[in-house]
Amino acid sequence: MPAADLSQQPARPSALDPAVAARLRRSADGLVAAIVREHDTGDVLMLAWMDDEALHRTLTTGRATYWSRSRKEYWVKGATSGHHQYVRSVALDCDGDALLVTVDQVGAACHTGTHTCFSDELTVTRPEEDA
Repeated sequence: MPAADLSQQPARPSALDPAVAARLRRSADGLVAAIVREHDTGDVLMLAWMDDEALHRTLTTGRATYWSRSRKEYWVKGATSGHHQYVRSVALDCDGDALLVTVDQVGAACHTGTHTCFSDELTVTRPEEDA
């Protein structure tokens, strides 16, 4: 019998609906990327990580909850900073390996204090024929 693909199994116990859990394609450490955008502006605010239980908590509380890879614990966005994310919707991408979390953002989304974590633009140089 072949070994189970651990990336398809939850890393920690969860009350997430089994039908939703079955659709997730997790990383080797049991996580799914969560791309967070602001409802009113459409701005992409941040990238965070969720496991099954973080997704369950997000869906059942309406508060964005993530898994901290560095601290190895759950964190509710804004619990310490006051910069809350109130969830409007969560969508699973076609491959099941990423979530799009649409939120009402209160305060800065980035830990650096900026509105978005994606404020450091890089220069793109295109060949002249594409310009």
